Amino acid sequence: MIVSIFKHQQDALEKLQNGMILVGGVGSGKSRVGLHYYYSHEYPKNLYIITTAKKRDKKEWEEEMRPFGITAKIDSWNNLKKYINVEEAFFLLDEQRLVGNGTWTRSFLKIVKKNNWILLSATPGDQWKDYIPVFIANGFFKNRTEFFEQHVLMDYRSKYPKIRQYMGVGKLVRLRDSITVHMRYQKKTIIHDYDIMVPFDQDLFDTAFYKRWHPYENRPIQDIQECCYLMRRVVNSDPRRIGYLKMLMEKHPRIIVFYSFNYERELLLELGNETNTTTAEWSGHRHQEIPNGSSWLYLVQYSAGGEGWNCIDTDTIVFYSQSYSYRSMIQAAGRIDRLNTPFTDLHYYYFRSKSAIDIAIQKALRNKKNFNESRFLHI
Repeated sequence: MIVSIFKHQQDALEKLQNGMILVGGVGSGKSRVGLHYYYSHEYPKNLYIITTAKKRDKKEWEEEMRPFGITAKIDSWNNLKKYINVEEAFFLLDEQRLVGNGTWTRSFLKIVKKNNWILLSATPGDQWKDYIPVFIANGFFKNRTEFFEQHVLMDYRSKYPKIRQYMGVGKLVRLRDSITVHMRYQKKTIIHDYDIMVPFDQDLFDTAFYKRWHPYENRPIQDIQECCYLMRRVVNSDPRRIGYLKMLMEKHPRIIVFYSFNYERELLLELGNETNTTTAEWSGHRHQEIPNGSSWLYLVQYSAGGEGWNCIDTDTIVFYSQSYSYRSMIQAAGRIDRLNTPFTDLHYYYFRSKSAIDIAIQKALRNKKNFNESRFLHI
């Protein structure tokens, strides 16, 4: 049996070993390489695939496995704890979820003591602490405490203890590189990014930002989170923002729209009704498939459907609002940038304003960092 792969996938496959992270951009074909590795090195062990709930429910892995003639137990990260007693099997861990010291990390460390595994990820870690679970799994450190003792200098002068700096970074680089295999390839797609500057109500924004006053309920703002939420609501719910999307719909008949908040969802659904456009969504409210036809809107909430699926029926994504998470933005953009897309030119429209909070979010994302509300408000 021969299942064809591209050269960049073959190069990665030749370097891959048990306990490694296969790093590839969204849409680079990590799933196929992972299955090749299992079939070549671990078959006929039982195969367990841990992935996102959406990717599990859409049965994307079943499609990937069909050419290999293999089967697997496929489940989401939410259920990882169910498999801590499995032995002598092979685990494909799809999309990095091993952050911190929570249930998923503890379950992972129990599983890898008795099973072989590899991890597939487009964004394996933003900080060195994100690699702690994989470092422990490979025997580089006994536990999280040992890592902190050797490589972390804490700052206890702030309101909450935080990492001041990492020590022995050269060693950490060597450890990371020893368990990381990158898939590098020349993409056939050409990315076109457009910053769409959208107006907003400055007076309403200043009411929340400077006066700390709730402009919709006429009362004092309670805390940092509410203040940032209200500033974003003023900006994102401005009716002119919908107008810009309406104009783009005339140029691009099939559009995926990413958004953050429920008030945005309501405006987007109203737009679909107003323009008589077929509209579907993947959100905390509904899990619908991408529509068929020559024109449609597909509304996706970052927190519900930012990853674990793909679409090759359109060349356009509109980011109606920005996510706080750099990783979420990268994952979202990758939904249409696939190896098998029929499009050469892909169009990404980023709706932003000149408001203080939009500028700060954009700056964080461009520096490949997450936006921090407390730091923004200097608290």
